[in-house]
Amino acid sequence: MARTGTGPDFIEALARGLEVIAAFRPGRPAMSLTEVAAATGLARPTARRILLTLEELGYVRTAERGYSLTPRVLELGVAYVQSMGLWDVARPHLERLVERTGESCSIAQLDGSDIVYVARVSVPKIVSLAVHVGTRFPALATSLGKVQLAALPPDEVDAVLAEPTRSGLTARWQPARDERDAELRDVRARGWALTDEQLTLGIRSVAAPLRDGSGRVIAGVNVNCHAAETSVEYLVEHHLPLLLQAAGDISADFARVQDVPHVGARAVS
Repeated sequence: MARTGTGPDFIEALARGLEVIAAFRPGRPAMSLTEVAAATGLARPTARRILLTLEELGYVRTAERGYSLTPRVLELGVAYVQSMGLWDVARPHLERLVERTGESCSIAQLDGSDIVYVARVSVPKIVSLAVHVGTRFPALATSLGKVQLAALPPDEVDAVLAEPTRSGLTARWQPARDERDAELRDVRARGWALTDEQLTLGIRSVAAPLRDGSGRVIAGVNVNCHAAETSVEYLVEHHLPLLLQAAGDISADFARVQDVPHVGARAVS
């Protein structure tokens, strides 16, 4: 359903436009007008006006089944990543980590009860889940999510995980609260997280937190592998030390970038 704001400055038309963009999810890359209206809870005339506006702006195009998003939508997410500067800092470290492990490596941030991938360097392997920038998964079942959830106060963890996932995926691991809390305590104590086919069959990964200059966890970085190729022992004994080094280097570089004063250049006539 379209969201309703509570403040006097809430712009309902903007909220409805964003709802329409968000309605195009994995499994439904193209939708008819009727499907968009049903997915968003909007009246057909309202959904049609929004789609035509988005089409004129270049974010939507007419498809065989009705409408689909265009690559221009990526600019919205890319602007967020670039504004952080995290990708520019992390890129060489992530690429080096991929070279040293031979596995795909990613950075993701917590968004509600999900993680969202904001950077990735992949290797060509057949895995059960396709991952790219913008992909979201239930946080608790991922190593990237665990290292970020472990950094939150317990009451905040409860609030975050109370939000429904928007990933469209049901994780294999559905722990009771006691099991969940014990797992996050272990992650907090050792400083890294492991998942062994908890999200889906065939996927194993380790993750470490990324921190800003104040020590606050701002994201997670992981090494991801196929369970049939890489044992838990090898993942922890070989890949994990390389991952922890990369996470420390990325965090240190990001902290240095944050400390650099940003001075805008004035035009000279």
